Amino acid sequence: MKSNAIIGQSGGPTAVINASLAGVIEKTRKSGKIADIYGMKFGIEGFMQEKIIDLGNQTDRIISGLRTTPSSALGSSRHKLQQQDFPKIMKMLKKYNIRYFFMIGGNDTMDTINRIESYCNDNGYEIVGTGIPKTVDNDLYGTDHTPGFPSAARTNILNVMHAGILARDMQKVDKFVIYQTIGRNAGWLAAATALAKRKKEDAPHLIYTPEFYFNKEEFLKDAGLCIDKYGWVSVVCGEGLKFEDGTPVSASKTQDKFNNVEFGAMGGSSVGMNLHRMIADEYGYRGEFQITESLIMCDADRTVNLDRREAFICGIEAVKLAEKGRSGYMIALERKSDNPYKIKYTKVLLSDVAIKAKPMPREYFNKKGNFVNKKFIEYIKPLIGKLPEFVELENKTIKQG
Repeated sequence: MKSNAIIGQSGGPTAVINASLAGVIEKTRKSGKIADIYGMKFGIEGFMQEKIIDLGNQTDRIISGLRTTPSSALGSSRHKLQQQDFPKIMKMLKKYNIRYFFMIGGNDTMDTINRIESYCNDNGYEIVGTGIPKTVDNDLYGTDHTPGFPSAARTNILNVMHAGILARDMQKVDKFVIYQTIGRNAGWLAAATALAKRKKEDAPHLIYTPEFYFNKEEFLKDAGLCIDKYGWVSVVCGEGLKFEDGTPVSASKTQDKFNNVEFGAMGGSSVGMNLHRMIADEYGYRGEFQITESLIMCDADRTVNLDRREAFICGIEAVKLAEKGRSGYMIALERKSDNPYKIKYTKVLLSDVAIKAKPMPREYFNKKGNFVNKKFIEYIKPLIGKLPEFVELENKTIKQG
């Protein structure tokens, strides 16, 4: 007798998370082991409240449209599981004859799947729990990169490229521009903006990520040198920057339900704002700071086709793995080659993903830790796609008559 499946989306969205959802729906519709596919409205919170929709009966137009629709179509949640939640969850699984449990998300989501699977199996109700990777931060353990990261990275690259041209042309008015991107503990998104640079004088000039402690004196010195050399400076920073004593550069003390510090412009402060203040106070220059926050998670116009395709295939591969009865895994991407770019779809234990993060390797940075090196460029370039090229006027003097 066939059993049913359910899928949920959790945590921050991406431009391609719905492509993974479409992959799961399309594959389960053809499954010989799965009867119906249901969706949790607003993650595990909605599931406990019996907010469930029928995904198998969605029209072909809607399923196809999911592949190019950003954000989280099912609605998201950041609920941290409590002990009293598990009996409610198992009761709902039994009520709807659900034996296949899928969720798309990051570290905390993989922890949720792992704990639910363990509880159910320990209490005599076997389910197959499968994770599908998603996070723009690219900090999931065991996978070369996460679906959603390439598109968010491309958005950041284009933002820094465009803002850099503006800042270059406005350098007689504004001497610096600070661009802050998300990335609590990992600097992948900030580092990716290095692809905006064609020449040494192009933005960005400096990149600061959470992999290194932030040193105010060194930062001001580096920024000043760039202004002296180029007439202006472009600085990219990750939201999770910390001083050597562990204090967030953002000065934020707010935490979410998973005890993660919530950075950004909360409480009137942010990394970008504070770096802006440091340069203005030190040199007396006028400048700008730009904080995109969650906008990069839903920028459908800049989505990388490769990213969308890989997200869709991850959904298909998750169903294939579940049909084999292989429970407790997240689908992962293993890179086989940079040029030509080749990856293999594989799996990694949920229990490992839940407790391990993937910061950027130090080998991807220069010695000072304020920019990336060629090795990182080789890693990131295949994921981004072709970038626009702009021209600059030549400084040709007028011939005297």
